[in-house]
Amino acid sequence: MGIFDMFKKPPRNVQAPAPRAGAAMPAAARSEPKAKNNYIVVILDSCRFDSFMAAKPKNIAKLSGGNIEQRFSYASWTGPSHYNLLMGLLPHVSPQNEFASEYYKEDFLNYNTRFGTKGMEFGKLVPSLWMPEYMRNELGYTTHARVSLPVLNSKTGVNRSFDSFQLMDKHNDMMAMLPTLHFDDERPSFHLLNVGETHYPFVKPDEDPSNWPRISGIHGVFKHLDSQNVGGKLVKDDQVPKFFDQDKLDKLRDMQIDTVRYLDEVVFPALYDMVPKNTYITVTADHGELFGESGYFGHGPIMHEKVFQVPFLEGQIR
Repeated sequence: MGIFDMFKKPPRNVQAPAPRAGAAMPAAARSEPKAKNNYIVVILDSCRFDSFMAAKPKNIAKLSGGNIEQRFSYASWTGPSHYNLLMGLLPHVSPQNEFASEYYKEDFLNYNTRFGTKGMEFGKLVPSLWMPEYMRNELGYTTHARVSLPVLNSKTGVNRSFDSFQLMDKHNDMMAMLPTLHFDDERPSFHLLNVGETHYPFVKPDEDPSNWPRISGIHGVFKHLDSQNVGGKLVKDDQVPKFFDQDKLDKLRDMQIDTVRYLDEVVFPALYDMVPKNTYITVTADHGELFGESGYFGHGPIMHEKVFQVPFLEGQIR
């Protein structure tokens, strides 16, 4: 059984064409509001579970009364992880001796609490399998995304069924997102916030990352690969640094922990102050990060439990 097979309804003879990705929905296609809560998902990019816990976040933890779970990402890097998140597949608990389909059913029912709905019609998630589209068309949400990493820019597939989608000017400035958030008096709002302070090079907005070597993600690799190959073969790139020694890796982990402290002490209190009542917030990460364990650094083409371990907490601040 597929992920959403349990939600299927009998097919209709005629089906309206789906709107093209990223296009604004006509007013008639948006439902009257059926949800009570605004909903915000904060994705701390690359923040692994033990780094989050080492920061001892007090303000973020207020959401869940101090209950912070270790969960597991469905993917090991940003693009596919966000695709899963926007399908509604939040990081999982890795249940043993249970069919995946049974876990999906139980986990999806939690969206009634997140959205403040009395009973979602889950069958309407098919065939799109896309939560922002369902929220906008069926529950009457306005939908917004603010992203820090260019691999999630507005030309990518994740920009589908959003009323607004913005790649921020800096990759590490969650505070700059806050003035752009919009909450409508007439209908609930959904905001996806991809936060980059916790991503390499793990620096706060007022810090200079130039002392650290530049390491490209998939966006940068595609951008520069044509100039780095001759006849289909890579030429030596003098800008690629030597693999970090463990002292540097330990320092990098300390820097990630410090960015969590900064977000907890400075940015999350500001976020809490601005959100209206009936705002439900989920805080998690898209994947973890390796800091020398088993000879790995970073994330992506890595099979190690630390790259999948992420923090997870949620609730209402008031």
